[in-house]
Amino acid sequence: MAFITLTHWTCKEMTDDMVEIARTTFVPMIKSAGADRVEMVQTGDLSMSVVTHWPSAETASQAQAKITEIRAKATNELPMTMDSVQGGEVFAQG
Repeated sequence: MAFITLTHWTCKEMTDDMVEIARTTFVPMIKSAGADRVEMVQTGDLSMSVVTHWPSAETASQAQAKITEIRAKATNELPMTMDSVQGGEVFAQG
C-alpha cells in the first residue's frame, strides 16, 4: 500500500534561487531515496510543505536515514526550518 510523508517548513525568505535548488537538487535527492514522486508546495509567503509519495511504508522506513540527511542538508544550506513531519498509508485516492 502506498505511503505519504508530509513535512512542513518555515522559511526566512522564499527566493527564485531556492525554488530552483529545490527542483534541481532536493527533489532528485528525495527520489533517489526511493520516492515515487515529490511535490513541494508553497503554502504561504514564508512557508512550504513537501509531499513525498512512497510505494510502501517499508520503502519509506528504509529511506529514513537518507531522508534525515537530506532534511539536515536543507536546514544547513537554506534559510529554513522544519516545523513538523507526518506520514501515513494511503487508504483512498482518485
